[in-house]
Amino acid sequence: MTAPDSKFVGRGALKLAHALDTFGVDVRGIIAADFGCNVGGFTDCLLQRGAARVFAVDTGYGALAWTLRKDPRVTVMERTNALHAPAPPGGVDLVVIDLGWTPQAKAVPAAASWIRKSNDLSNPLGLITLIKPHYEVTASERALLSNGVLPDHDAQRIADRTVASLRADGWEVKACTRSPILGGASKGHAGNAEWLAWIAPRT
Repeated sequence: MTAPDSKFVGRGALKLAHALDTFGVDVRGIIAADFGCNVGGFTDCLLQRGAARVFAVDTGYGALAWTLRKDPRVTVMERTNALHAPAPPGGVDLVVIDLGWTPQAKAVPAAASWIRKSNDLSNPLGLITLIKPHYEVTASERALLSNGVLPDHDAQRIADRTVASLRADGWEVKACTRSPILGGASKGHAGNAEWLAWIAPRT
């Protein structure tokens, strides 16, 4: 299914396109991985921006759009847990992350293990990860959720805290931007505010 009013297969591509534009990240010719690809919005965005190859990783099966599944530039890795998947030989230049039910403290180290080691200062690009504050709440904060949705001010606070935690853990957060669209709505309820962060792995 194509996202409404979009040239992409999924609305998630609009989030990544916004991040690439905001951060000034050029993906032409790179090798990338898409953790939590689902229908393939992030993968599609990368390919349309000129990526040479994308490893599309997801625990599910059959969700990836047919146009991407048959694209020779896409390596389909379904039924694969991105948190435990071994990196391809040589690694990749960029990992983009949109994992459900997974806090950044688990997603980022797993993704960083895929980044190629390079002395070229233009590479690797690192990680662009979708921060979902509703997956970062503590046990005491779960009461803030109403039908799975955080109030905007709480979402901002938790997103800021998540970024600060990444920095405290030694990651370089190069930039962060709010997603231009909300996370998926359900049962008539509005979606959650989300943020995208550009992160450099440990050196």
